[in-house]
Amino acid sequence: MLYYIGLISLPTVFFAILAVSLLSAIFLQSAKVPLNFVRFHIGIISLPPIVALWGLVTNNRGVMYGPWRFDSLSWLLALFVLTISLIVQRYSVRYLLGDSCYRKYFTLMTFTTSADTLTWLSDDLRLLLVCWGATLLGLTLLIRINKEWQISRKAAAISWRLFLLSWLMLLLAIFWITQATGHWQLSIVLAKSNLTQLASWEKICINLLMIVAMIIPAAQFPFQRWLLDSVVAPTPVSAVMHAGIVNAGGLMLTRFAPLFNGESAQIILLVVSSFSVLLGTGIMLVHVDYKRQLVGSTIAQMGFMLIQCALGAYLAAIIHAILHGLFKASLFLQSGSAIHLKESSSAKDHQIPNLWMMTGWMIGLITGIGYWLTSPGEGYQLISTLILGLSMTFAWNGLVTVGHGRMGRMAGLTFLAGGVCMFNVIHHTLHKLLHEAVLYSIQQPAPGTIMVLFILLGGSAFGLWLVNHRSSTLFTIIFLWLVHLGEPHKDLVEGHPKYLSYRRLFR
Repeated sequence: MLYYIGLISLPTVFFAILAVSLLSAIFLQSAKVPLNFVRFHIGIISLPPIVALWGLVTNNRGVMYGPWRFDSLSWLLALFVLTISLIVQRYSVRYLLGDSCYRKYFTLMTFTTSADTLTWLSDDLRLLLVCWGATLLGLTLLIRINKEWQISRKAAAISWRLFLLSWLMLLLAIFWITQATGHWQLSIVLAKSNLTQLASWEKICINLLMIVAMIIPAAQFPFQRWLLDSVVAPTPVSAVMHAGIVNAGGLMLTRFAPLFNGESAQIILLVVSSFSVLLGTGIMLVHVDYKRQLVGSTIAQMGFMLIQCALGAYLAAIIHAILHGLFKASLFLQSGSAIHLKESSSAKDHQIPNLWMMTGWMIGLITGIGYWLTSPGEGYQLISTLILGLSMTFAWNGLVTVGHGRMGRMAGLTFLAGGVCMFNVIHHTLHKLLHEAVLYSIQQPAPGTIMVLFILLGGSAFGLWLVNHRSSTLFTIIFLWLVHLGEPHKDLVEGHPKYLSYRRLFR
């Protein structure tokens, strides 16, 4: 079988190579080891994602390996986390060269992403708690990697307090579940026979604990402050946050999907996430700091992902988390070119033809109607219809409408067609791989769907009205409020990093 290498199972090979990666990270800490060893370390950490890819392709059915579960979802998440870790660490070889925390950075990055990977492989809830706690601790240490800088220490302290609250909420939820069912194994706990042992009020309380535990790492309102303050960390750290850490809410709720199906908990998550979408979008639009724009976008995107979970669209949430993680990590890594791109784009401003804009809206409408007529009657069908239709409209206006001349529009149309084809291929492939491992079509009560539509469409219409009334007092108040929410606290502002002393610079 392809699932074995010789007489050794693939999970055994995976854990062995992951252990070698951790030993390599520890070995790098020795001052006697030359810095060039980091390139060998990059070669070593490139092996676990290759094994994870092999496991994803060859493992059609889930298998248990002690307290670990290897199914298509866990292999995919392992591949996702380790691939982003590999890309970010390879990028950092030259980016952070000369930094005093150079060795420590690679060690912490390897340990954090390895713990994150083990979180999604754990079928034992005790291991899941330990690995997730280690992931949050590792991220905190990465934020304060320059511990001599007071600003990074304060930002890390804020993050750690919220992370600890999140972990304690998850601990309470898991302890409650295990005491009620008498099992620590996740697959057994979520069996229908065991879930029936929970009273309706117990399910509501556990789901509320899960919501609080997951909206904190997802930086949802009112816990968005830690992610905004984390921009003081090195840019690669901001990039690796999207490797199953910031987007852990959708991944964790997917793992606990059979439990998270109470109407009241879903509505609460819908309201919080919908408001966070509007808040994150507003922060992204009013700030000029590029990293804060990306953070605002992440807050909004994580809100969309949690909306998908609340509507039972777990497969859509997984696809969203993975594609957004890869896309946003690449944006952070290329943030150094943001000024150049901004100058180039402003130099090319021109009037947009109304005919092309109307064409974009028509294409979006046709896309939405086509999806509505061809998709099954799922609880999140209306939301998906609106998102796909608006996405197609914005993509058309961004790639085709603003194109210069016939060649520019033809190039934009080509990119748009290629993007649509790629999306269909990715969606079909992941759906085929995950259809047994992901619960993706729970019927959502109509009031919840209507509430989401009301919040999102009402907020969008209100935003468009404000844009057209910029001289109004209300616009000024909301604009300044969004600026205030997105700007750093006064204790996290420093004119010049005081730890950069003359002696340190020339050491």
